[in-house]
Amino acid sequence: MDSLSRTEKIRYSRHLLLPEIGIAGQEKLKQAKVLIIGAGGLGSPSSLYLAAAGIGTLGIVDFDLIDATNLQRQVLYDTDAVGKSKVQMAKERLSRLNPEITIRMHDQRFSASTAKELIAAYDIVIDGTDNFSTRYLVNDACVLMNKPNVYGSIFRFEGQSSVFSYAGGPCYRCLFPEPPEGDAIPNCAEGGVLGVIAGIIGCIQANECIKIICSIGKTLKGRLLLFDSLAMSFDELKIDRNPKCPVCGNLPTITELRDQDEICASQNQPGAPTATTNSNRVSTTKESTVMKEITAIELKKELSSGKELVVLDVRTPPEVALGRLESCVHIPLQELNQRLDELDKEKDIVVYCKSGGRSRRAIEVLQNHGFKHLRNLTGGITAWSFEVDPSIVVG
Repeated sequence: MDSLSRTEKIRYSRHLLLPEIGIAGQEKLKQAKVLIIGAGGLGSPSSLYLAAAGIGTLGIVDFDLIDATNLQRQVLYDTDAVGKSKVQMAKERLSRLNPEITIRMHDQRFSASTAKELIAAYDIVIDGTDNFSTRYLVNDACVLMNKPNVYGSIFRFEGQSSVFSYAGGPCYRCLFPEPPEGDAIPNCAEGGVLGVIAGIIGCIQANECIKIICSIGKTLKGRLLLFDSLAMSFDELKIDRNPKCPVCGNLPTITELRDQDEICASQNQPGAPTATTNSNRVSTTKESTVMKEITAIELKKELSSGKELVVLDVRTPPEVALGRLESCVHIPLQELNQRLDELDKEKDIVVYCKSGGRSRRAIEVLQNHGFKHLRNLTGGITAWSFEVDPSIVVG
């Protein structure tokens, strides 16, 4: 006797007509427990389709609030939800979509101290994260807990997906052993992303999850699927398990979870308390590299007083087109080395980007070429928009 109610049989009737799924497969979906880490661009479509498919228990981890810039791709939310908790709004939307399933919300950051406890309660993990630090943590936790990791990532007009830590296959570190340094690779908040790319890759992740649960088809284990929306092409890269992998190899060196430091868009968010109002405070980005910081309020006071400053914007041209500080000099970070002659080494220079990461890298470049009077705008133009001039659109 099957465990599906009459209501469920009606709801999932199109699944039940598929020989590969049928009653038995739908019961597997009902019994399954899936954890989605990140309720953003990827977590939105994957959670919607998994809820609709009848995943018995769906967990979502996120600690963020909904921002207006999310709405272009995070289809779980609408305009009225701006400023509210992502997990709470996600639960309300998914519950309306399918009241037959259990939805668990984890309003917290996914960290080394919480990862094992979170993952232990679920069968499969969907990686919907948007930064390298968490992505590597998800991978390592899945390997150590022996849980399939359905991976996806997006950037600009491209996306990729795979299944890691599954049935003896490779993990994410087999492909990329270590994360890139700091903000060497821009994220979607800096480089942009076509909204529908999130939908396509998130749906692929949901599809892989269903295939694993129902034991049907050929999964992306050992394959990295590459999607280019401008060329409208799908390519595939074969991935072998690396016997020297630091986490899933024959002699692993990573046996405990650890959080990795990173410079990312979530740092220095507006409204976060600053450590001090002294513009001579310093921060370190690398060993032996010291740089001064200045807050948005402090910079506003210096500019208003008529102090001679060069304000350097190192963001990309599309970012600058959205909004910039008046009378700033614009040199994109990737062009800085070739355009150093446009700057005076004797001048006092304040460098800014969106949130403070790329500007730190720019200051390192300038320091290496003999510039000495340098300060980094804490929180970047995001802090300026929040604390000084709300009319500036950050994006």
